[in-house]
Amino acid sequence: MARDIASIARTLGGRVVEGRLDAGMPVDSAVALDDFSVVGHPAFATLVIAPAAALTAALSSSDGRAESLRGAVVVSQTENAALLRALERTGTTAIVGTVPADDVLEPVLAALLAVDQAAEDRAVTSAMKVLTLAARRGGVSGVVAELAHRIDGWAVLLDRHGQVITSAGAGALHVQDAMAVALSRPVRVRHRALQVHVVGSGEDLSARLVVSPRTESSSRARELGSQAAALLDLVLRTDDPTRTERLGRAVMIDALLAGGPSAVSLLRQWGVHESSLTAFALTARSTSVELERLVSHWLDELGAAHILTERHGVVTGFLRDDQVDAVAARVEAYSSAIFLGVGDPATTDALAGSAAEAGQAVESARAEGRRVVRYRAIPTIELVLDRLADEDAVRVARLLDPLRDIGGRHGELTETLRVFLAENGAWGAAADRLGVHRQTLTSRIHRIEALLGLSLADADDRTSAWLALRALGESARPSARS
Repeated sequence: MARDIASIARTLGGRVVEGRLDAGMPVDSAVALDDFSVVGHPAFATLVIAPAAALTAALSSSDGRAESLRGAVVVSQTENAALLRALERTGTTAIVGTVPADDVLEPVLAALLAVDQAAEDRAVTSAMKVLTLAARRGGVSGVVAELAHRIDGWAVLLDRHGQVITSAGAGALHVQDAMAVALSRPVRVRHRALQVHVVGSGEDLSARLVVSPRTESSSRARELGSQAAALLDLVLRTDDPTRTERLGRAVMIDALLAGGPSAVSLLRQWGVHESSLTAFALTARSTSVELERLVSHWLDELGAAHILTERHGVVTGFLRDDQVDAVAARVEAYSSAIFLGVGDPATTDALAGSAAEAGQAVESARAEGRRVVRYRAIPTIELVLDRLADEDAVRVARLLDPLRDIGGRHGELTETLRVFLAENGAWGAAADRLGVHRQTLTSRIHRIEALLGLSLADADDRTSAWLALRALGESARPSARS
C-alpha cells in the first residue's frame, strides 16, 4: 500500500501539522520547492521540501504557485514560529522537525518512495498474473470477481449502453451508483471513491469498468483497474467457443430436469438411448481444481456423453448406470480433495429426483469428508423409510397434502419445497434452479410454511418436510414396496 503522510512523518522522525489534507492521504511524489509548480494528482499528496524561511515566504506570496503550495504538504527540518503561523493562516499541511537536514530530505524521500513504488509494482504484477489466470478459467466474470477480491472492494462491468454485464463483491447492490458515475448522470452518488476505467477506446469502446476499493484513494486499485480493463477488452473481443458450449449444456440440463417426453427426445438427439440414467454431483475443496474439465476428461476416457453443467462450484450431470463405479473410482484416486454424490437411477423422463438426491449426497460427502457418497447409503433417510409400513409412509407423506393444487395434485409448491431443501436453503441457488426471482421464491416459501405449519429455518421441521417428500416419492413408485 502507498505510504501516507503520517507514515512519512514517523519515518522522518518529524510531526504532522494538520491542515487541508488528511494525514491518511497517500503520498506519490516529493520535490524541492524550486522545482514545484502544481500538485500532480488531487487524490495523492505531493511533498514540497525547503528550509522554513523559504516555505514561509512562498506561503505568504499571492501568486498561483503559492495557492498550489497550500494544497501540498510542506516538509522542513526547522520548526519555527513564523512557519507555524503561515501554516495556520493558509491551512497548509506540513511535516516539521524532521531528523534529516533540509539538504538531504529530497534524496531520502525519493529513495523511500521509490522502494514503496517498486513494492506496489511487484504487487500489481503478481495480481495481474492471477487475473490473467482468472480470465482463462472464468472469462469476464472471473476477471471481475478476482479484481474485486484484490482491491478489497466491489466492481461492476457495464456494456457500452450502461447495462450490467457482471458484478462482484457488493457490486450488485451499487449498480445505480456505478451507472451514474460511468455515464456521467446528474445523480447523487453515495460512494466518493468510485473509479471508472474504459474498456476499449473511442468508437471501439465495448464496456466500462467501475470499481470501488475499500480505501478511498488507492494507487494499487487504480493501476489494477486500468490493467484489468485492458484484459477485459481482450476477453470481450475474443470468441470463446467453450463458453457457448457450456451455455448450451446448461440449457439442455435444464430441459432434462423439466422431464417428460421432450427430455427423452433431447437425450436421443444427444446420442443417449438408455431408458434410465444416474445423476451425479461433484465439488472440490479447492477452487484451483477445474472440475468441469476434469469430469469431461474422465467422460472421454469412458466414451460417455458430456451430459453435465457447472453451477456455483458444483458439476451436475448424468451417467449411464454402468459408468458410475468407474467415475467413483477416479474420484477416490484423485490427488486433491474432491467429493462425489450419486443419486438413484431414474427413468430419462423423470431425472430431477435423481439430481436432487445427488445434490444431497454431495453435501453429505463434503460435510463428512468422504470422497464418494451414494444417496441410498445415507443412513438417516433409509433407516426411517425402510422401517415404515406402507400405511405409515402414506401417513408421513400426508404432511404435504396442504400443498396440493385445486385438482388434488402435487405441483408448483411441492416442487419449490423439494428444490429449496435440495439446495440446503440456499436462496440464490434454489431460485436459479426454479427459474424464478428470489422474491418469488421467498413468497412461495412463506406460503408453504403457513400451509404446513412448519418453519424451514428449524432443523427438525426441515427434516420432517424432507422425509415427507421422500415418502411421497417412494409411494409414487409402482415397485417401491411389495
